Amino acid sequence: MNFKFSPPTINALIRGLIAGIISLSAYLLIVVFTTPNLPPLASLNAALRVNWIIIIGLSSGIGSQFYISSYATSLGCNIANKKKGILGNSSSTALSSFFSFFSLVPLGCCGSWLLILSLMPSVFGSTISVVLIQYARPLSYLGMLIVLGYSVFTCVKLKRELEKAKLVETERKYNSSENFPN
Repeated sequence: MNFKFSPPTINALIRGLIAGIISLSAYLLIVVFTTPNLPPLASLNAALRVNWIIIIGLSSGIGSQFYISSYATSLGCNIANKKKGILGNSSSTALSSFFSFFSLVPLGCCGSWLLILSLMPSVFGSTISVVLIQYARPLSYLGMLIVLGYSVFTCVKLKRELEKAKLVETERKYNSSENFPN
């Protein structure tokens, strides 16, 4: 097979890779900056050992979402979800990251998050705070699945739009050849 990448595909791929790398870097920088009691390499090592699935999943989800959106835009497809848009993807990413940081606190990482944990009962109430802390890990996985699911949903939507555009183009060619016989 001979694969040929068009400029829109390459540009979209580059944008997706950059977005994934930026999200990965941002996550790791937050870990380093919120862990004053450990050396940076030790905090990164702990974060990668404990939350590697979430870190890779979120970065991949964000990168693929940017790739799909950029590719669709370059083709002229409008696949944006009017109700949710990028906000839905961003909020689930933020929540997933937020919860994943809680799982690092017992390891000595993200010590600054202890302040946030101590303020949660005054904001949310004791019961909700305990639930959020107790189920931080499953909630972070759920957030990651939402990010990845949103990317899959957008990909399916793009495929449908492309099939519809192809059908319309085929129909247009057939009608134009019918009007002008050879």
